[in-house]
Amino acid sequence: MRRAGLGEGGPPGNYVASGYSVYEEENEHLQEGLRAKVHALKHLSIDIGNEVKYQNKMLGDMDSDFDSTGGLLGATIGRLKLLSRGSQTKVYCYMLLFALFVFIVLYWVIKLR
Repeated sequence: MRRAGLGEGGPPGNYVASGYSVYEEENEHLQEGLRAKVHALKHLSIDIGNEVKYQNKMLGDMDSDFDSTGGLLGATIGRLKLLSRGSQTKVYCYMLLFALFVFIVLYWVIKLR
């Protein structure tokens, strides 16, 4: 059976109209599928954007935390350098040796129990 096109002779009516209808229905079906995929991509891209904003905020917070910690460590190291240069070095060495001695005695006492 031969399909009759729009300019050709043949029985008018259902066959040409139904062929056109089938293509139109298929196009509408494909269009709906494409619309659903575009909708899903839109929501996915919005979710990705929100996640990127959240991660950037967390990175900014971490950066500021590391900066403040670096400043604190720098100040502590500066104080340690001042202590090591001062005349109190002997006092701190004696205090360290005394603490070490106390820990050794405590370890010994606990071990002998």
